[in-house]
Amino acid sequence: MRIFWQSFVDASVNAPYMARLSEYLNGIAAPGTTVHVEGISPPDREFGRLAELRCAVRAIDNGIAAEEGGFDAFVMGHFQDPGLYELRSALDIPVIGTGEATLLAASQLGRRLGLVTLDPVFEVWHYEQAERYGLGDRIVHVTGLGCKPEDFADAFAGDAAAQARMIKDFVACALPLVERGADVVIPAGVLPGLLIGKEHGLKVGHAPVVNCAAVALKSAEMWVQLRKLNGTEPSRGPSFKRASAQARSDFRALLARNSR
Repeated sequence: MRIFWQSFVDASVNAPYMARLSEYLNGIAAPGTTVHVEGISPPDREFGRLAELRCAVRAIDNGIAAEEGGFDAFVMGHFQDPGLYELRSALDIPVIGTGEATLLAASQLGRRLGLVTLDPVFEVWHYEQAERYGLGDRIVHVTGLGCKPEDFADAFAGDAAAQARMIKDFVACALPLVERGADVVIPAGVLPGLLIGKEHGLKVGHAPVVNCAAVALKSAEMWVQLRKLNGTEPSRGPSFKRASAQARSDFRALLARNSR
């Protein structure tokens, strides 16, 4: 099984993170599964809706190319899932949104969910996400760490003190969520998700912390297996009507013109 993982960070600027992510995902993958991690340049560096849209367009183009290249699944490795539904309509292979998969998984662990996101600018986005996935009334609160991707560099490069410091900051951000009633804590971003990846059984008070990176990968493996086992695919009715060959061609031509 070959899985394409689309990150929204720059592979060179955030090399320690990309290396750690690739090592981690391939380390926890099922036997016979390989994960290709791809970045975006320029990355999602100016947090906001326009940057999310730009990166989503690139991700969709990469997703079409990944299917053509023989990958078995595509993971939108960016918790906000921009362009997720559009890409799902464009591909036959499973398309997994890290945010969607994690929120749905977390909803099986507790009734009330608290999210710790990378930056406060994403707080509204996550509320909108939860509503889109039918979980709006399950979100207790969303809080932001106020970090940028490069802030994680030392921890991902192996600095144990930096790792411990960032875990401490994460728990400090999450504790008020639990005090407000959350019984599951979600790192709403692969960066903080990967940060807590080695913290086996991590809890904030009574609330388990869900590793979104692991959830997204295992969801991809599951849907590839179910597709092979039962032929299960997304609805091709109004929700994810299959994009025509002409629509995909027009979309890719747009990107090609910009590249030239």
